[in-house]
Amino acid sequence: MRISVGIAVTLLVALSIGVSTFLVHSLWWTTARENSRMLAAEINSQIANTVRIEVGLTLRSAEAAWAAVRTIFVQDVIATRQADKREFVFLSQLQAQPNISWIMFGWPDGNYFAAHRLGDGGLEMIEIDSEIRDGMLRTDRYIFIPGDIQFEERAFSATTFDPRDHAWYRNFIGRGTADWIEARDLPGGHKTVYAFAGPVDVNRKRQGVLAVVIETDRLSRFLGTLRPGEFGAAFILDADGKVIAVPDPEADEITPARMGEGQLYEVAKKSGQQLLGNSISRASMNSTTRIVNDGVPYAVALTPLGFYGWRVATVIPESAFLSGINQTLVNLLYILVGVVVVATALAIWLVRTVVANPLARIVEDLSRVERFDTEKITRRPSKLRELSNLSAATANMAAGLSAFRKYVPTDLVRMLVAEGIKTQPGGDLKRISVLFCDVAGFTGLSEKLGPEIVQLMAPFFSAASSAIARHDGTIDKFMGDAVMAFWGAPRADADHAEHACRAALDLVEFVAATGIKDDEGHPLSIRVGLNTGDALVGNIGSEERLNYTAIGDAVNIASRLEGANKIYRTSILIGPETRRAAGDSIVVRELDTLAVYGRTGGLVIYELIEMADSSAGSHSWIKAYEEGLEHYRNLRFEAAIRAFEAAERGRGGDQASAIMIERSNTYLVSPPPEDWNGVAIADSK
Repeated sequence: MRISVGIAVTLLVALSIGVSTFLVHSLWWTTARENSRMLAAEINSQIANTVRIEVGLTLRSAEAAWAAVRTIFVQDVIATRQADKREFVFLSQLQAQPNISWIMFGWPDGNYFAAHRLGDGGLEMIEIDSEIRDGMLRTDRYIFIPGDIQFEERAFSATTFDPRDHAWYRNFIGRGTADWIEARDLPGGHKTVYAFAGPVDVNRKRQGVLAVVIETDRLSRFLGTLRPGEFGAAFILDADGKVIAVPDPEADEITPARMGEGQLYEVAKKSGQQLLGNSISRASMNSTTRIVNDGVPYAVALTPLGFYGWRVATVIPESAFLSGINQTLVNLLYILVGVVVVATALAIWLVRTVVANPLARIVEDLSRVERFDTEKITRRPSKLRELSNLSAATANMAAGLSAFRKYVPTDLVRMLVAEGIKTQPGGDLKRISVLFCDVAGFTGLSEKLGPEIVQLMAPFFSAASSAIARHDGTIDKFMGDAVMAFWGAPRADADHAEHACRAALDLVEFVAATGIKDDEGHPLSIRVGLNTGDALVGNIGSEERLNYTAIGDAVNIASRLEGANKIYRTSILIGPETRRAAGDSIVVRELDTLAVYGRTGGLVIYELIEMADSSAGSHSWIKAYEEGLEHYRNLRFEAAIRAFEAAERGRGGDQASAIMIERSNTYLVSPPPEDWNGVAIADSK
């Protein structure tokens, strides 16, 4: 029972539904992932706002402290050099503003005074005065007690610190306004800190530079109080993507934040490198990405804080949102995979059995039709009506072509199709080698044999076709007893002259070996003419009927050379261009200079003897002949006769030598005219 293609397609559609279901669930999984990222973004927004508020409070605290101390100095409530009152002011500000780590003042003479918070337990006063211990660094330590502070110890140490060498002083001693600046290498440490600095003038006289400093360890302490999600963390990155604050509730001025610890830190570091590593990403307001670290995916969001290019990075493992969804999806995926595998296996078997295999066989048959190989094409049974009908049509077409191919050169059609040559009139000028071949005495044979000549010539045409095809030639046409072929088109062939010569020799040898005889029992002999040159090659004819052929002077000369074999009783004559193109691959003798029919100028012609790679005998007779030809052209006819006789003996009866001896004897009796140039005249085609 046959079924239609529609039923087969229906089965395929059923399969596609299963695949579509799988894709829909995959889309659902993707949507769940996107929702988790949106949730992460929402958490990041909340965390970013909290961090932004804390950073803002810290910055405003520092700016307010700076303004308060400056006001005290400017209003001359105390003088900048009044050590005891100055210490009180600095200490009170540090106690009042827990986010401030330093308050410091630098004078133009290099003196320096600072109050530095030491975590939650105390602080220190640092002073460098040229009049105290030769400018040594004095450190007074204090501890906090309930409601007050208590002096603990004093120490002196050598120092090279000079505020004038640092950017927070150098950049503001000549300015009139305060601003934030990055600072480092303060006394007692090498941290990078951020200072709100500006000049202080009293009675229009510049006293020095006042700076209030915050340390990022305080921000790390604040980040340690946040918990974005169950397993997430928040970090602060600088403008270059470097992590400057990490979640650490124990961090302060004494205990630095634990940088570089944990997977979340590595993810924050990678996100900074990826999202802030170029100016384009750095310029964007908000950035989100997915970072995979050690096989674990994380959702990362970066939000600007509006200070110094800082950004807060919220890092949350995707598993914090997707753990339950992932497990459900994995279970569903196992079920879908099982269903799809079974359905796919069934569909593949069905499609291959019912559609693919029959179609493959029909395609194979069509490929044979394309190659004109129609003998093996038969009807292919199929359960699909359409495929069965297609196979029947292919078999009928093959039967028609099987009869038609007898009338067209199938090898030529294959080459034209392979080379992409259009079936329309037109051609190109190409350099080719052309062969003409016919049977000696065909006219007399056809008169004697009548219709039986067809049976006699069939082996010859088979031999010609085989020799030409074996050496990549193109059969142009059969004309009575003649064959025309050429090399170098439509397929390009750099050695077309050599291949044409091999085909000519194979054809002569094959006809001789087959022992084809005429009606009187004499061996059949053939004549071959070869010439190389430029010819117009292409589809010649009309829109209704075309013939892929070659026309031009090179083709005409090949035809004349074939006929010239009658004059010299030779088998294969080639033109000078074929001789030059074939080069050392062939063995030839220069036969004569001949003015072929239809041409006024002389043409040096050669007899093709054999291929150089198959040469086994001596060719001394060729040298003798060519010496005789040289004497002949220079009117030394007696010497020419001796040389031609030597050539005739050397070859064992060379008819061309006998003809040249006859000519020389004639010229001995009747010398040629004074304008004679040694050119023989062919007065027939």
